[in-house]
Amino acid sequence: MKKIVFVAISCLFFSMAFSQDTTHSSATNTKSIKLTQKPADHLMIQLSSDHWAAMPDSIGSHQKGLSRGFNIYFMYNKPFKTSPKYSLGIGVGISSSNMIFKKMNVGLNATSATLPFTHLDSSNYFKKYKLSTTFLQIPLEIRYTDKPDEPNKSLKAAVGLKIGTLINAHTKGKNQENKNGQTLNTYTEKEKSSRYIDGTQVMGTARVGYGIFSLFGAIQLNTVLKSGYGPNMRLYQVGITVSGL
Repeated sequence: MKKIVFVAISCLFFSMAFSQDTTHSSATNTKSIKLTQKPADHLMIQLSSDHWAAMPDSIGSHQKGLSRGFNIYFMYNKPFKTSPKYSLGIGVGISSSNMIFKKMNVGLNATSATLPFTHLDSSNYFKKYKLSTTFLQIPLEIRYTDKPDEPNKSLKAAVGLKIGTLINAHTKGKNQENKNGQTLNTYTEKEKSSRYIDGTQVMGTARVGYGIFSLFGAIQLNTVLKSGYGPNMRLYQVGITVSGL
């Protein structure tokens, strides 16, 4: 609960503090680019398809459905005075990832040396089952806007990093079935633990688009699990961004 409150306060702080800043007009050679109407802060929302690189077949064979992510950030944009087509973006926000499995149990509450991924092909299992992680992140981007005076009618591109700290990791199973697919119980079970999940997340990012829409990709530079606690898998996301920047 304290972490959630901290996230909310952090987002509010960035939004209020940076909304007071203003951008200034800049001249490049003989052409003047007016930026006075361009707001300095923006909301950035991302929807993604999530995957684990280097996932062993023993896990990948039971990774089913559309694993998905949702990211939301409050961003502050600072154009370079000498070249206003380029800018630095920095912010704060939340990134969540939901990996979907079928006929598998991910033992977050286990006490074994490595995180157990247990096949349940011949046992009772949950019809819907996922492993979810949520990180508080600070994204940093170097941005290019072809028409900085008309950002909603411009080609855009950005590369950067996202650095995050884990605030939640849990599995969620819903509706238990037997090995023949017959319903046994209609309930939801959650297990919460960060024992095996790396508490720090570092991701490289890139996106390109037009106006407020862009395609983005992000790949984790460290591993999903702590070193020695399981396979060296890395999260990568591919999806759509909606943002004024």
